[in-house]
Amino acid sequence: MLALLLAVPAAAQETAPSPEDGSSSMERGLRLFMDGLREEVEPALRGFQGLAEDARPYLEELQRNLSDVVEDVDAYEAPEILENGDIIIRRKEPLTTDPDAESESNPDGPVDL
Repeated sequence: MLALLLAVPAAAQETAPSPEDGSSSMERGLRLFMDGLREEVEPALRGFQGLAEDARPYLEELQRNLSDVVEDVDAYEAPEILENGDIIIRRKEPLTTDPDAESESNPDGPVDL
């Protein structure tokens, strides 16, 4: 049994194609692996492309609806997750406050949440 296991790699080396382009067996093996991977993944990628094309009208409508709620996404920084799990989304430029505007402070003082 041991002789049979040792004979398999030797037989594989004898039947392997010779390096015509000067590449090592590692390079040829990697190339074969990548070619096989590409062949396996290609049908799934075609399916995703069809899904993206089908979803395009819905995504465009979502973008229009979001623009009604959020004036400009570029006006905000990337979300920041605090240690306690809170998520903060800051404006890049703070809103200017009108000094003549009535204060919206709570007459009873601040409220801790």
